[in-house]
Amino acid sequence: MRDLNWDLLQLQRRSGAGSHATRRDRAYALAQMANALHELGYRGLRASGLKGKHIEALVRDWSDRGLSDATMMNRMAHVRWWADQVGKGNMVKANAEYGIQPRSHVSDGARRRDLDEEKLALVTDSYVRMALRLQAAFGLRREEAIKFSPSQADRGDRIAVKASTAKGGRAREVPVLKDSQSKLLDEARRLAGGGAMIPPDRNYAEQRKVYEEQTRAAGLDRMHGLRHAYALDRYEDLTGWKAPAAGGPARRSLTGEKRRIDTAARKRISRELGHGRIEIVRQYCG
Repeated sequence: MRDLNWDLLQLQRRSGAGSHATRRDRAYALAQMANALHELGYRGLRASGLKGKHIEALVRDWSDRGLSDATMMNRMAHVRWWADQVGKGNMVKANAEYGIQPRSHVSDGARRRDLDEEKLALVTDSYVRMALRLQAAFGLRREEAIKFSPSQADRGDRIAVKASTAKGGRAREVPVLKDSQSKLLDEARRLAGGGAMIPPDRNYAEQRKVYEEQTRAAGLDRMHGLRHAYALDRYEDLTGWKAPAAGGPARRSLTGEKRRIDTAARKRISRELGHGRIEIVRQYCG
């Protein structure tokens, strides 16, 4: 193993921050960067030796290979993590200064996905079916749904999402507001017993693979869109009108009490989805 790959691996082991999915994605991205820098001629580089020229070389390489701006933005997030870990966070410039154009942060509603019951019936694994239903009912991410343990999470009028399963390690609570949600939690408890949405003979990685295979076979694609559906429906419940992405009034057109209601709704949706910033709600609601 090259020195840089080893150093980056040690940084990740010491940090331990983020959910399983975040750490996995970070490990993959950083390993790619280390390999690319080696191929670009930066031999013997250590993690603490990161410089601006290395970042610029990576961005040029990504651009030459035709990576989209969205992909490059994701990779830059991992570069910033690396720089922060070695005390050089201020060295990384804004994405635009590297020629990476910002993606749109305003939803047009196209990413919404509602759970198709006919396609859901094609999913033969009962744990995968339940995970999908939990995603739709509570706006959970895939990992959160697969690792969801109803015996631990169900608090009656709310569910608790553990930090260890949440993106960015942010624990949160999601309200239980409908009888259908309560009944779903009862079903989930009967299925899982004291465990999660993972059969006793599998681990998380194995169950995630089953999830991916079965949703693909059933034609259930882009299931992250279930979170978009949750956000759009919650916005309408909280405000009394449709979100901009669903054909409702634009936020900039709201004034007075309606503006206050809109802001309060966005803050609540941000918390329920597990995001730290209200601005992120624009990606869901417009």
